[in-house]
Amino acid sequence: MSVTTPEWLARHDAKLVASENGNSWMVYFGKELTYVLVLVPSKGNHGIKVTQTINGKQIYVQEVFPTENEALQSGLAALQKSIGW
Repeated sequence: MSVTTPEWLARHDAKLVASENGNSWMVYFGKELTYVLVLVPSKGNHGIKVTQTINGKQIYVQEVFPTENEALQSGLAALQKSIGW
C-alpha cells in the first residue's frame, strides 16, 4: 500500500516511511525514529498499534477496520490528536 507523508507531519520536518513488508510505517522527526504504526489482525479485520519508540508508550486505537488503509488512517489521526496538532 502506497502512503505519502501527511501534510500535518511534513510541516514539522517529519516523514512517514513504509516498511519493506508493508505492514508497518515509521514516523521520523528529522532523522530520529519517533513513532511506529503496525497493522495487527483483529476479529478477521485490521487493527493498528501506534507506539512511541523513545519510551514504548502506546496510543490506543480501539476500533477494527475492514481495510488496511482505514486502519492506518485511523492510527495517523490518533497520533495527530495525541501530539496535539
